Amino acid sequence: MLKAHKISYSQRKFTILEDIDVSVNHGELLAIVGPNGAGKSTLLSLLANEMDKNDATIFFKRKTFEEWDDKELPRHKAKFSQSNSNDIPLSVKDVVMMGRYPYFHATPHKQDNEAVTKAMQETDVEVLAQRDYNSLSGGEKQRVHLARVLAQLDNEVANKLVFLDEPLNNLDVLHQHRILHTIKNFTGRGNTAIIVLHDLNLAAQFADSIMLMKKGKIVSHDVPDKVFTREIISGVYNFPCTVCPNPVNKNPLIIFGT
Repeated sequence: MLKAHKISYSQRKFTILEDIDVSVNHGELLAIVGPNGAGKSTLLSLLANEMDKNDATIFFKRKTFEEWDDKELPRHKAKFSQSNSNDIPLSVKDVVMMGRYPYFHATPHKQDNEAVTKAMQETDVEVLAQRDYNSLSGGEKQRVHLARVLAQLDNEVANKLVFLDEPLNNLDVLHQHRILHTIKNFTGRGNTAIIVLHDLNLAAQFADSIMLMKKGKIVSHDVPDKVFTREIISGVYNFPCTVCPNPVNKNPLIIFGT
């Protein structure tokens, strides 16, 4: 689905990413984790073709992004970013409809309205459809933009890819799990998701593979059981932890502190 080799990135002579290889398969949910300043969001933006890549070549569906048609690419991939405008003078439904702009010129079609309704249901914002976006709380705005991204990829194209940069910020426990279940269902249909997370236990519960980063490098990239060990996590976060089986699902459970 997505492959990149030897990604490096520097800014003002400061190395942010160094020699990173990435390979993500169809139907995979990859979680990128690591402490602050590890380069997680920068890597995600580079993989999503939003930044200069320092000559690194990224292949998406066996084509470089330069080989893709600009009008066709948004039907295959979408990205949710940490920061979105807090001042959008539109209703919630109209903000979500922005995700459908690649599919119509002036007037939304039936399938566009259906995709918007479905996305709002999945993110629990359907009851806010007619609300002024600017009147919402931070968590509600977060879910609206998640709905916009989901609506963008609601189409007949096979093997879609979504990038999500810390999509759980400002969300309560219910909506954190609801969003991750939605993403898991998305990948369960043969699509792919690359998500930056801070909560290691949620990553262990939902991700198929984990990429653990520190200071711009990959420390470990494997299944959760192989990455989330006491030695690796304590070393990367410079803080003691215990790792034991989660009593509910047997996934690794990380408990920080002594």
